[in-house]
Amino acid sequence: MPARTNDSPPDGGRGTEPPAPAEPRHDRTRDEAAHHRGPDEGRARTGAQGRPPRKTDRRGVPRVPPAAPHADNDGRGPGAAGPDGAGQRVGTGQRIGTGQRIGAPRWFPAAARRSRGARRTVCAGLLAVALTAGAVAVGEGGDEGRAGAAGAAPAVVAGVLAGGELGAGIRSLQAHLREQPRDFGGWATLGTAYVEQARTQGDPSRYPQAERALERSLALEPGNEQALAGQAALAAARHDFTGALAYADRALEQNPYSERALCSRIDALVELGRYEEAAGAATTADRRRPGVPVFTRYAYVRELRGDGRTAREVLRRALDSASSPADVAYVATALGQLAWNRGEYGTALAHYARALAADDGHLPALEGRARAQAASGDRAGAVKTLEQVVAHSPLPGPLVALGELYEDRGADGDRARARDQYALVDAWTALARAGGVEADLDTALAAADHGDAGEALRAARAEWDRRHSVHTADALAWALHVNGRDEEALPYARRATATGYRSAAFLYHRGMIEKATGHDRAARGSLTAALELNPGFSPLGARAARAALKELEGAR
Repeated sequence: MPARTNDSPPDGGRGTEPPAPAEPRHDRTRDEAAHHRGPDEGRARTGAQGRPPRKTDRRGVPRVPPAAPHADNDGRGPGAAGPDGAGQRVGTGQRIGTGQRIGAPRWFPAAARRSRGARRTVCAGLLAVALTAGAVAVGEGGDEGRAGAAGAAPAVVAGVLAGGELGAGIRSLQAHLREQPRDFGGWATLGTAYVEQARTQGDPSRYPQAERALERSLALEPGNEQALAGQAALAAARHDFTGALAYADRALEQNPYSERALCSRIDALVELGRYEEAAGAATTADRRRPGVPVFTRYAYVRELRGDGRTAREVLRRALDSASSPADVAYVATALGQLAWNRGEYGTALAHYARALAADDGHLPALEGRARAQAASGDRAGAVKTLEQVVAHSPLPGPLVALGELYEDRGADGDRARARDQYALVDAWTALARAGGVEADLDTALAAADHGDAGEALRAARAEWDRRHSVHTADALAWALHVNGRDEEALPYARRATATGYRSAAFLYHRGMIEKATGHDRAARGSLTAALELNPGFSPLGARAARAALKELEGAR
């Protein structure tokens, strides 16, 4: 666990609260951003040195090069990040993402609580079957894989990975390593490919396989940069961001131009809440290794600091330079998320359509399209799209979003359907922890609205002990709120909204906490700002925000 900073609450949360920042102006409201960072995981590395410094324009925006194949990225094909939030992000955090999953404070009724254990067991079994089916298809890890072209050269495997055929690339690597078991570079590439496979399939069982492959690489060639960069990506995927930063720094000592290490370093600093350092790391990465993975992270750092205009400009330039379907899909999805966060649903849908035209199976684009459909009033289309997403990748974000849509629809059987989605979040969390993932942020967000309030607070405190990002501050504030501890919650809610990051969900949480603490004028400002920014940020949360505003107006 990283060392505490001065504003960390002590164990149990009974110590010093974070200092309350100055009240932010509501004309600087913040978008909720799905935590998805730029692609980099699926690329095979050969190493590059001596890249000249990058130039920026007068405003410090990266000058995106013209469209060209990724020759300057060592021929590595892109992957997309997953999250917080990703989020994930995970490596490339599709937060990882990580859109926020917000609703009015609510808990299961007593009868639902009593049946939840049995439902969770059944759902966990179904989820495990779905995930292990994918594992069987590609063979077990390391040198036990059975399919693939025997003796495939690493360059051939790199080409397969670059082309997006991740399963075929892994099988080829496994076959190659059976023939050449001392190829430390092959083991490093296999380990990193497992990290990417875990992200794209929502399958945390791949992380132990990735760990073994990377350790094998380091045993064969201690301190090699490829494996260290892979370990940085693995640590980030497991939400061990302090470890990710340490591994990235070690890899950069070996190769200052390692794209994967540069990207993992940005990701780790962002997730630790060290935004000034993250901005510096993004500038360094842009100077050393310009490309879509760096540009998307640069944009996200600017967004977190309240500079959405520059974030959009960088992403637009990145989209113009994108040469592969995976890059086009990722960057167009990021632009869609920015538009959705501002309540521009038509623009968001257009960006998602472009992403899906490039890659019709790009799950973050499908998830984003579903959220935009729901916000635009197309609930049937949103439900259908999210059902498609969770069938392929049962991650907490889309599971909770689908459950809330079922609740909002209210048809016969929808409440049971919603409970099943929330139970699957618990099942995924158990599998993630078995794979070494610190899943407390996911637990806190889901449990606060749809589960056990006490568990939400435990998880949020544990996550806050590890890192002090705006997302963890918001999660802790909301968990404290649903436990009736609003005076404690308010400083965290203010901290979550103090960086300039525009998030309708954060503003909604802050407004509800301000209302509960008697700050009626501030509550009206926060809730109004949330609904003006993104009136469809959550079907349940938006409804609760409107009801709270009506109550506040009636009390004037």
